[in-house]
Amino acid sequence: MHYAVSVKDSAIPYRHIALEYEAVANGHWATMRLTNFDNGNCIDAEMAEEIRDACRITGQDNACRLLVVTGSGSTFSVGRASVADLEGEVSGRLASMRVADCLAALPVPVLIVLNGDAIGHGLELALAGDLRIASESAGFALWEPGKPTMPWDGGTQRLPRLVGPAWALDMALTGRKVGPEEALRIGLVNRVVPADQLEASTTELVGQVLAAAPIAARLAKETVTKGMDLTLDQGLGLEADLSVILHSTSDRAEGIASFKGKRPPRYTGA
Repeated sequence: MHYAVSVKDSAIPYRHIALEYEAVANGHWATMRLTNFDNGNCIDAEMAEEIRDACRITGQDNACRLLVVTGSGSTFSVGRASVADLEGEVSGRLASMRVADCLAALPVPVLIVLNGDAIGHGLELALAGDLRIASESAGFALWEPGKPTMPWDGGTQRLPRLVGPAWALDMALTGRKVGPEEALRIGLVNRVVPADQLEASTTELVGQVLAAAPIAARLAKETVTKGMDLTLDQGLGLEADLSVILHSTSDRAEGIASFKGKRPPRYTGA
């Protein structure tokens, strides 16, 4: 069952994105779709405000188990919306267009569905997710050649953590466009599928993520993302602490009971 976010939940009207939910047995998952397809789903200040508001709603929604972020039309998100946006970067008015941090901070898994090119700020948004599935028509570049700008929404920090410093510098210094197969090879995306199979493959991946216990999925994400900034010993300590928390949940007991009873688990997120 699909339903759109209610007006009472959003602090502002949405003109450049759509936020929809899909109900599942123990909650729901959400899809945030960039809908400014006539302008390449460019993230201007207005769209950025809407994205941040949608992240706020999702982050406060304890029943939400997963967020999917995708574009509409033939692109995920490319470039800057206007010369004014470039002037805003040069003059330092960047805060109004930053969106990556709020997406990366969400406690639930975030799946980025790359229906087309992710260029510049669009790639920086994609880097803030946890998993990336790409159409064979998608391409990726960290900045836009010929424009006086550089990554400023986390691209120079998240990309090397994902693909390593050598590949990150390759993209950052040349501005070249990376194709989907190369993106898969260097670890920029997790899966590449034909365009006509993207929806079905996304549905399959969503099902795989939702098969896990909700608390386990959140804690696994927290362990991996926070552990990246810790020493190995500190990371192992965090893993041990969160594992103890998981063992005290009802979902853990339900997982054991369902395994013994040879039946599907009925997780409640408690």
